[in-house]
Amino acid sequence: MTPLPAPAPHRRDPAAMLAQTMAQWDARHDLWLFGYGSLIWRPDFDYAEQRPAKVHGWHRALKMWSRVNRGTPECPGLVFALLTGGSCRGMVFRIERQRVPEVMPGLWAREMVNAVYDPRWLDCQTPHGTVSALAFTLSRRSPNHTGVLPDPEYTRIFAQARGRYGTTHDYAKATHEELLKMGIHDRALARLLALAPNDRTEQKD
Repeated sequence: MTPLPAPAPHRRDPAAMLAQTMAQWDARHDLWLFGYGSLIWRPDFDYAEQRPAKVHGWHRALKMWSRVNRGTPECPGLVFALLTGGSCRGMVFRIERQRVPEVMPGLWAREMVNAVYDPRWLDCQTPHGTVSALAFTLSRRSPNHTGVLPDPEYTRIFAQARGRYGTTHDYAKATHEELLKMGIHDRALARLLALAPNDRTEQKD
């Protein structure tokens, strides 16, 4: 039986979580942000520098329910989460310290609309050394963690789920394409995208 998404949990306070995160940041230095999904191809903020980066102990997974950005409460979609285990290649962005107060509210409204992610600072390896960057992670205990979904459920979600920023399928496909441009081959994501109805049709033609 296909697991049903858990009901939306009691909402945490995004403003309080932003304040806590900013209190952990050393304002004497620029802020680094680690992107592993749509932040790579649509950052929507001004940054001074970007670098390819890798984090150890975490991996990218399309295993978080989305009821706003890529789905609705009636038809939840999926977005990427950073889960414990393995490693993840992505991009880090350097935001100049004087720009941080104007950048963070918009970033928070996008990534933390329901305060589902657990923001944390992770060591990211880059070609020019290691930086401590803010990353949006997810606990497997979160009601928004999907757990293991059967392949037919991914096919259904790719076909049906749409939120304020578009479909789950377009989101996952855009991320995959940008990763390929960076020379990153995410085999797990490629396998999931092959389950999408349109992609399966294209493969048969």
